[in-house]
Amino acid sequence: MNQHIRLHPNDDVVIARNQLMSGSTVENIAVRGLIPPGHKIATRAIATGEPVRRYNQIIGFASQPISPGEHIHVHNLNLGDNKGDFARDYAFCADVKPTAPVQHAEFLGHVRADGRVATRNYIGILSSVNCSATVARAIADHFSRTVNPAALADYPNVDGVVALTHGSGCGMDTEGLGMQVLERTMAGYATHPNFGAVLAIGLGCEANQLKSWLSHSGLTEGKTLQTFNIQDSGGTAKTVAKGIALVKDLLPEVNRSQRQACSAAHLTVGLQCGGSDGYSGISANPALGAAVDLLVAHGGTAILSETPEIYGAEHLLTRRAITREVGEKLVQRIRWWEHYTAMHSGEMNNNPSPGNKAGGLTTILEKSLGAVAKGGTSNLQAVYEYAEKVDKHGFVYMDTPGYDPVSATGQVAGGANLICFTTGRGSAYGCAPSPSLKLATNTALWERQSDDIDINCGEIVDGAVTVQAMGRVIFDRMLSCASGEASKSELHGYGQNEFVPWQLGAVM
Repeated sequence: MNQHIRLHPNDDVVIARNQLMSGSTVENIAVRGLIPPGHKIATRAIATGEPVRRYNQIIGFASQPISPGEHIHVHNLNLGDNKGDFARDYAFCADVKPTAPVQHAEFLGHVRADGRVATRNYIGILSSVNCSATVARAIADHFSRTVNPAALADYPNVDGVVALTHGSGCGMDTEGLGMQVLERTMAGYATHPNFGAVLAIGLGCEANQLKSWLSHSGLTEGKTLQTFNIQDSGGTAKTVAKGIALVKDLLPEVNRSQRQACSAAHLTVGLQCGGSDGYSGISANPALGAAVDLLVAHGGTAILSETPEIYGAEHLLTRRAITREVGEKLVQRIRWWEHYTAMHSGEMNNNPSPGNKAGGLTTILEKSLGAVAKGGTSNLQAVYEYAEKVDKHGFVYMDTPGYDPVSATGQVAGGANLICFTTGRGSAYGCAPSPSLKLATNTALWERQSDDIDINCGEIVDGAVTVQAMGRVIFDRMLSCASGEASKSELHGYGQNEFVPWQLGAVM
């Protein structure tokens, strides 16, 4: 097996499979110095200011002369004066493909009264504000299988009672963008099919008033959505007792739901990557993209997100937009992010993170080009703002930050009933109420942290399996996990702390 990977004939770099020592050779070029696994090696002489290509795309510009065989990384590659603004041909709709007949596959899901399909069957406790978070958690903890194993013993069809709390809800403009996003996020969770019932709990005097939230969201209270607050209920102890009693009353009804065969068209999968490395765009991300193409072919939906992490690669998505309007909406969100980061004295190249760089990623352009591979090759059907309800089938985009918990929270609010999360460094993440499958980009990570990770895509780098074959493995695992098979993160109890709505606007 070669000790390096060439991704495209026009690339200026190859990627090290293993740690390479000075004097070893790649493509008949002597390696200069130590090259860590997943890092880039120059295959030609590159002058200062010249572009450097990977995936046959520009990932940055040489900040100093680079010799063949030399390590290319942060010491000699950056965005230069271009700041990523070099010409990119958006070529709206140029790569749109004809619609193919829908294939059929099934999983075992919970069918709700309105026809929506769930992959899990939880009771949710939402807090309107940070002040009611402790009460919400106390109610959920009463039904914890680790704290009180007998609490759910008679309700085998209930996956659990989870508290989703946050640090916002007050000290904010009641009419501002931040409040609109919080209300939209909470509404998405309150109506999520993976919840058989929801209790929403407030303090009583917060900016995010429950009655206003219900009105603005077009929601009404009923058996499966109930709201109350601490001040009206008589304080902490009485509110916790009230919540526990309500959950006990809900359990028999929620438990009546049983899994039944459902079309894969009812799957909506949020796509995430975190703790990425130099292999992400070679193994796990394109393999997840192959699984996405299979999902879309079976009528399902996949949501690509993390706008700061597709920056510089958005032109690969606009080409697949079904209309120019869809493509231009994506570009508008890119421009919004440029303004947003500049307003806070930042820049889009604040990414990659230190861990990403240690794994071999140098610039945001390089990271983005690997990240978009999660979206496969299907047509881009729609672009949504954060936590908007996803109402189209197929491959879609949702504008979110790159921070994984915030991004996935928006996807779940939009309707994602499953998350697929690629990682090259070993991210610790899980999601509730939607299960999260973790995909390793390299075998070394899998061997080190397999109790956290569900699938080893490092076999692609090892030459043991193709991207397409791994895509089939991932798709099959999507179906089994959606049918109730627990993900590794669920076994560890991840999910409640990872509910992180995007906080926008001034904290006052």
